[in-house]
Amino acid sequence: MSPIGDIWRLWKKKKETALRDRDATSRKLTAAVGSLLARKGFKGVGVNALAREACVDKKLIYRYFGGLNGVIAAFAKEGDFWPSALEMAGGNAEKFAALPIEKRLSLFSKQFIRALRRRPMTLKIMAWEMVESNDLTRELEAVREQGILDFMDRFFSGEKEAKDLQTGIMLAGAAISYLLIRSEHIDVYGGLALDSDKGWREIEQGIDAMIQGIAGSG
Repeated sequence: MSPIGDIWRLWKKKKETALRDRDATSRKLTAAVGSLLARKGFKGVGVNALAREACVDKKLIYRYFGGLNGVIAAFAKEGDFWPSALEMAGGNAEKFAALPIEKRLSLFSKQFIRALRRRPMTLKIMAWEMVESNDLTRELEAVREQGILDFMDRFFSGEKEAKDLQTGIMLAGAAISYLLIRSEHIDVYGGLALDSDKGWREIEQGIDAMIQGIAGSG
């Protein structure tokens, strides 16, 4: 083996190790964001607290993410925090796009409910956002808002019916978010059982009826 070849292999191995270490550290930091937010809210998340939670040097927060807001943004974009467009489309984007508009909106609503019910940590963080407002809450809100807008633009852009229905479905989305957050603390709301699959199926049916009503009046 030539000395140059040995040097190249050694350099490549060190680079691969550094990349693995960086990926592992980044995952630790984004996971620490979620656990801190869920337990302590946004006031409990700072550079020092995050470094302690992840058991890493706080310098790495700046090196890998440019600061605290960068870690928050990375956390918000992860699929574990917020559902992807594919998840909200039911797992098959092409099949979803081919559905009639009312069925697309219906499936989107159902998938949105089910996706957030699978994410209790996200619901805890959303609850904190209702009582705190700062740069970190705005970072998470911006990522979520952009995700919804991108989804609507991808699957409903240019359709007049979608514009007519969008306000109604966004209001339904706000109601869903509220009920999901409340379900962490109460079992029943207006006679609807928030602690059971049956109760949420009834909510889904109500949303379907609302979508049909808006579509029929357009």
